[in-house]
Amino acid sequence: MLLEKIDCVAQLIKQSRKIVAFTGAGISTPSGIPDFRSPHSGMWNNVDPMVVASIYGFRNDPQAFYDWIYPLTQTTVNALPNPAHDALVRLETLGHLKAVITQNIDMLHTRAGSKTVYELHGHMREATCIHCFAVYAAEPIIAQFLVDKQVPHCSRCGGVLKPNVILFGEQLPIQQLMGAQDAARNTDLMIIIGSSLEVAPASELPLLATRAGAKLVILNLENTHLDAKAQVVIHADAAEILPEIMQRLEITA
Repeated sequence: MLLEKIDCVAQLIKQSRKIVAFTGAGISTPSGIPDFRSPHSGMWNNVDPMVVASIYGFRNDPQAFYDWIYPLTQTTVNALPNPAHDALVRLETLGHLKAVITQNIDMLHTRAGSKTVYELHGHMREATCIHCFAVYAAEPIIAQFLVDKQVPHCSRCGGVLKPNVILFGEQLPIQQLMGAQDAARNTDLMIIIGSSLEVAPASELPLLATRAGAKLVILNLENTHLDAKAQVVIHADAAEILPEIMQRLEITA
């Protein structure tokens, strides 16, 4: 049954001209990055998300945010792209994949080599001063933070630096969102990978794609509310399944 589904996905890819991948935390968990929404991840244990991970909480107590984000920062810095990320790069190289839309902030898609990536929830490449809005490259800031665990400050005005990730209470980056919406409207096949499809407004993009006539493939460990609308649903580890799909696709090319 699984092999039949893999063959079916490979055929859908061959028949499609404008494929878009929509990825969530599940594509990065094989790289060691925890899924925020999983009860086993520990990310929300003993903390209030609105205190440590909202823009209001950040402004009131940035140290609480940085204390909470420290383990994830360390994990993200050490993480490497896995075979699922590499498979999407290969799919783009072959001309099938036109864009990746991701809810992840870990930058693993770009580090793997994907060219067109819409990062809906931001990234950790840069940090911005919440007072004067000066923008800094995040790498040296992160390196220092991992040593001293202290809140980083702006060298120009002394304001607190916030990584360019989207916290609760913030709007999605408009250019990234508009690019993702345009990609969703123009795709003929959206492959949803490792997303529970529970976080709006990002979760609305697959519906936007289906309204424009696109087919759906869902690769996720758990059920989603869109499973019934998908042509193929595979509940498995994306890092195992995507390379198999690519192998099948290249064998039959």
